[in-house]
Amino acid sequence: MLDLKGYGPALLDGAVVTIELAFLSLALAVTLGLIGASSKLSSNRLAKGTATAYTTLIRGVPDLVMMLLFYYGGQVAVNNLSDLLWEAYEIDVFFQFDPFISGVVTIGLIFGAYMTETFRGAFLAVETGQIEAARAYGFTRWHTFRRIIFPQMLRHALPGLGNNWQVLLKTTALVSIIGLTDMVRVAEEAAKAERMPFHFFIPVAFVYLTLTAGSELFIKWLNKRANVGVVQGG
Repeated sequence: MLDLKGYGPALLDGAVVTIELAFLSLALAVTLGLIGASSKLSSNRLAKGTATAYTTLIRGVPDLVMMLLFYYGGQVAVNNLSDLLWEAYEIDVFFQFDPFISGVVTIGLIFGAYMTETFRGAFLAVETGQIEAARAYGFTRWHTFRRIIFPQMLRHALPGLGNNWQVLLKTTALVSIIGLTDMVRVAEEAAKAERMPFHFFIPVAFVYLTLTAGSELFIKWLNKRANVGVVQGG
């Protein structure tokens, strides 16, 4: 049995933090993706331009740089704003960026941009004839979206959604750079203290492998469920 030199409980706690971070980031990314896709497909120029600028900016900046900019740059910006408020109005405001919340927001923003393109392509894959038929039957816009567009969009989006989730899950390792005590951070500290890097990083790699393998099986099951009754091309 692998001896973790007393770091086992800390690594387990770090793994829980990683899982929580991943799921909360996914929820934010999916929300932003749906909003972004709807905006890019809308006829509103402001909404379309904002969504396009968002996806272009986020996808063009490396994930690590984005995380450092948000956490450290954001803290500096907030501190400067606090100083201005004190000098101008003697209002004392201080806000400390939390590594966990910063990680969720940053990863959510990053993958929200990728989800936007995934959902946009999925929306476009829904046949317009079915939407027109729903309107001819007197469906409201909400019922058309809920009963016709969304179920079919989800079927088309699942492969891309699954790929984004797998990459997002591994991207959570970056939060160790901003001080969050996830399992990568714990393994790094343990490896330095014990001078045994492989001894601690191999279990972390195994945890990530287990999570991604389990996710892949679940995504395949979802794909199978979503495609029930759909003729697959050979």
